[in-house]
Amino acid sequence: MTNLQGNWIWYELLTGDADAAADFYASVAGWHPRPAQQPEVDYRFFWSRAGEDPADGVGGFMAINDEMAQQGLKPGWLGYLAVEDVDRTVTAITEAGGSVLMPALDMEGVGRMALVADPQGAAFYVMRGASDETSHAFAKHKPKMGHCAWNELATSDPAAAWGFYGPLFGWSKQGELDMGPMGTYEFIASDALIGAIMPTTPDQPATGWTFYFRVPDITAAAEAVRQAGGSVLVEPMEIPGGDFSLVARDPDGAVFGLVGAKS
Repeated sequence: MTNLQGNWIWYELLTGDADAAADFYASVAGWHPRPAQQPEVDYRFFWSRAGEDPADGVGGFMAINDEMAQQGLKPGWLGYLAVEDVDRTVTAITEAGGSVLMPALDMEGVGRMALVADPQGAAFYVMRGASDETSHAFAKHKPKMGHCAWNELATSDPAAAWGFYGPLFGWSKQGELDMGPMGTYEFIASDALIGAIMPTTPDQPATGWTFYFRVPDITAAAEAVRQAGGSVLVEPMEIPGGDFSLVARDPDGAVFGLVGAKS
């Protein structure tokens, strides 16, 4: 894996109905679902374009089985952060006040990974990939249609979040935006600008990551969300640079973001 420590390298949807999720995101984000062909597991991929090019991989999705449900997993999106050493990182996470939701394990041909949470409860994966190829799931240097464009953490304690993620993943603050009563929106820099940290609000009280995927037209995407049975939680709003973003919920309850131009 050539991605640097602290890079977002993959996104994963847990859902109650994989077939319905495939149809929903195909209509909203233009993704092309395809099987991962993993034995004994119905794991599937979202590709930004039809074909076999791994560079078009955006993320994966799978249905929540009984065992996962018993562990408390619910429909939602999770992100994967690249690390050089999974076990060493997991130890550092627990020492920094985080927790382990799924112990480190190896998946043949995929890599080693663990599901963890920061001290405020935001869940994410850490992973050392087995492949020498670079992940392009997050388009960090230039826009790439269908791929993740932004990674946003809403947290009950932004200062503590910086104290946790910064030393672990080499993140630093690169500017901020005053959002008035909503607090300060603080931009995250790694080897590029990758997202932001913001405080939770009464309208968004849960700590967690929201991932924004790029679409050609935000207005058309908002309508597609509604037509496909989802709901728009935050209507399209202009963001720095001239694009527009929205936050939505799919029919199974998973929250995600979209970003794009406005017609």
